Amino acid sequence: MVLVTWLGVFLMLPIPDRLLASLLSEFPALLKQLISTGFSVVLLTYFIMPHLTQLFRKWLYPVS
Repeated sequence: MVLVTWLGVFLMLPIPDRLLASLLSEFPALLKQLISTGFSVVLLTYFIMPHLTQLFRKWLYPVS
C-alpha cells in the first residue's frame, strides 16, 4: 500500500501547483501550504486512491 500511495502522491503533486498557484499567490506561505495540502488530501482520498487501489487490487489483496 505504501508504494501505491507514493505513486498516487507522485502523480497528483503537479495538479494543485498548477490549479492553485495563481489563486494563492497573494496568501502567506503557511496558508498556501495549508490550502494546497488540504486540496491534495481530498484529491487523494476521494479520486486518486480509489482508482489506484482498484487498479492494483490483485497485488494489494491477493487471494490466499
